[in-house]
Amino acid sequence: MTAKHDEKPWQLLSQMVEVRSPWLSVIGERLRDATGQELEYWRVEKPDSLLVITIQDGRLLLPARSYRPGVGRTTLDFAGGRLQDPSMIPETAQVIVRREFNLGGGDLFASLEGLNRVGWDVDSSSSSQRVYGTVAELPRDLLVPEYSIGASYPATDLGARELLRDLHCVQCRALLYEWLERSR
Repeated sequence: MTAKHDEKPWQLLSQMVEVRSPWLSVIGERLRDATGQELEYWRVEKPDSLLVITIQDGRLLLPARSYRPGVGRTTLDFAGGRLQDPSMIPETAQVIVRREFNLGGGDLFASLEGLNRVGWDVDSSSSSQRVYGTVAELPRDLLVPEYSIGASYPATDLGARELLRDLHCVQCRALLYEWLERSR
């Protein structure tokens, strides 16, 4: 089946408010849809994100839990951060993994594989943000500080399914499902 694009794009009637910060922008707009109905929409513009599934010696490593103000608790997530330029995924992945696992300089990865060439829309109705994912294999002899590891699971189908029970982040879960599908 082929999806059809809207014949008539929505029309921007006015912008009611725009609030900008270094982390995000919030924009309120009035739009006219393809049927002529006027609607009020609020959207958020945010930089894209890069999540890194980190594997070492047959184990999925997740960084120490981090407090998330949006949900008011600490969560278990893959290493991640902002991605300013999708052409810089390998370099950005190095920075993210280095930061999240408190690792020193030098080339960090034995291998790095992209899981999606085109970013996935996080919430296409109200956000411009996309998420990209990679799988980074760390060298076996690289010492990862124990205090930097929030959890470790076997890098197997069974281990990933166990991790799915502990992950609450939809983006992390989607990335893990993609990795599972590719590793079959």
